[in-house]
Amino acid sequence: MTRRARPLPVGPAARAAGFTLLELLLVAAVMAAALALVGGAVVGALPGQQLREASGRIAAELRATRARALATGAHQAFVIDPATRRWQSGPVDAAPRRQGELPAALRVAATVAREAQPGPGQAAILFFADGSSTGGRIVLSRDGAAWRIEVGWLIGSVRVERGEGAP
Repeated sequence: MTRRARPLPVGPAARAAGFTLLELLLVAAVMAAALALVGGAVVGALPGQQLREASGRIAAELRATRARALATGAHQAFVIDPATRRWQSGPVDAAPRRQGELPAALRVAATVAREAQPGPGQAAILFFADGSSTGGRIVLSRDGAAWRIEVGWLIGSVRVERGEGAP
């Protein structure tokens, strides 16, 4: 007795048995986009993440301002207004090169050299061509959590530490 192979079904009945690769890829792409949107909204809403990101951004800008002072040989200033949470950096006595604003939910406090203050309510840290600075501290806080950005006066080093310290 010989066995015969059964013929495979042909036509619409054969195609209805599963999904095509294109359909699976489309579903995966839609799910990835939805997860990215939800993930971005959740991360942006977390107070701790917002505080860490803002302190990292300010520290990076302070380091870039110091690097510009070293590279150009011209004094550079980082100026922040704690009341409005706006900052700017660039050459001393010239138009700012970069500027930005911190989120409204954050509180800002700054301790800097009085001689470096450009005006009432503003705090400035000056970086000199040799890498030194006037030094200072910027504290960002929200809901009992705080990050402290310390700028050393001798070599202009920038450190970010958790905790408020003495403002």
